[in-house]
Amino acid sequence: MVQSIRHLASVIEQEVELQGWLAGHRSSGKIAFLQVRDGSGQVQAVASRADVPEAAWEAIQQATQESTVWLRGTVKADARAPSGVELHASDFRVDHVSPEFPISPKEHGVGFLMDHRHLWLRSRRQHAVLRVRHEVVQAIRDFFYERDFTLIDSPILTPAACEGTSTLFETDYFGDKAYLSQSGQLYLEPAAASLGKVYCFGPTFRAEKSKTRRHLMEFWMVEPEVAFLEFPGLCDLAEEFVRVLVARVLDRCRTELETLERDTTTLEAVSEPFPRITYTEAIERLTAAGQTIQWGDDFGAEHETLIAAEFGRPVMISHYPTSIKAFYMQPDEDDPKVVLGLDVIAPEGYGEIIGGSQRIHDHDFLLARIKEHDLPIEAFQWYLDVRKYGTFPHSGFGMGLERFVAWMCGVDHLRETIPYPRMLHRIYP
Repeated sequence: MVQSIRHLASVIEQEVELQGWLAGHRSSGKIAFLQVRDGSGQVQAVASRADVPEAAWEAIQQATQESTVWLRGTVKADARAPSGVELHASDFRVDHVSPEFPISPKEHGVGFLMDHRHLWLRSRRQHAVLRVRHEVVQAIRDFFYERDFTLIDSPILTPAACEGTSTLFETDYFGDKAYLSQSGQLYLEPAAASLGKVYCFGPTFRAEKSKTRRHLMEFWMVEPEVAFLEFPGLCDLAEEFVRVLVARVLDRCRTELETLERDTTTLEAVSEPFPRITYTEAIERLTAAGQTIQWGDDFGAEHETLIAAEFGRPVMISHYPTSIKAFYMQPDEDDPKVVLGLDVIAPEGYGEIIGGSQRIHDHDFLLARIKEHDLPIEAFQWYLDVRKYGTFPHSGFGMGLERFVAWMCGVDHLRETIPYPRMLHRIYP
């Protein structure tokens, strides 16, 4: 029976068959050491010339990196191995001999690796990152399912902007202008009036001409929206969400984190309550640290890094100036100069991982804000209807999947956290 490498530890001392690819091999006299992967993991197989048929030994000598292989052997416990096991081969076959693989163990430049992204995915590091991404995605779905949220698939093509018109990808829609979605939030709000607790999870697009490690043109975002949830409850939901996801990664992705050599100290600290400070308090801290920044300025990456470094774990910053936030955010009744909005800032330089707010639910006030931001009223008429027919307080947030995964894995650039990254001037492959 063909076995999965990921589950070999459950069949110690049993004979199994594997199908996969040869990640690498070396020979020492009459013994060969084969690194075999099958998509679920990687294992070392040891083949002795005395223990395998002659045809198998010849096949081992002819096999090249990334050749498609089949082998049979007995699973042995090995505490030194990353997988905890080793395979003692009794037979081996090459089903397809690969030509020279472009990505060898030597160092390659980023440009070369990105041009060969479809092959780079096979490396142990990229495999580990994508396994963590997979676990985070499943944890997100489980989190909301277990709390009675309903998944809403928001549209990719939209007639209006959500986060500002300067970063829109525009396309023709049978003679009308349409845009690739920046967020599913506006479509979630009407759904919350139907289902109470909803979320969307899908690709979003920002035409930002940025080459920083924190930005992609296409990324995945998860966004919950909850009817009758006001700002304090939103802060609690965001903190619980992050803590549950981090705990899931620590529990189920230990092998991948070890492959990535990820120091989990800051991830372990997420179990403690998140510090909560206001934007004004953050400005005061930055000024005291010698930063040139004034009240009303938006934070840059260096500011977020400094603030988070004070605490060594995620910090929640709230009550940003109304002037620098989106039109739909609810101002604080006690101080209308600031909104009931929050950002969750991750430590270690990963910056904002969550942004959210309580939404304006007064029809006339929202209409005034749309006009103030010089947005086309006709494009938002359906959005205003939510406040016209049974308005209600509601709140929500958004989290970029890639930035969260980058933090979990300790990788420097978001390009490694999505299978096929879309960056400035990069749309191949």
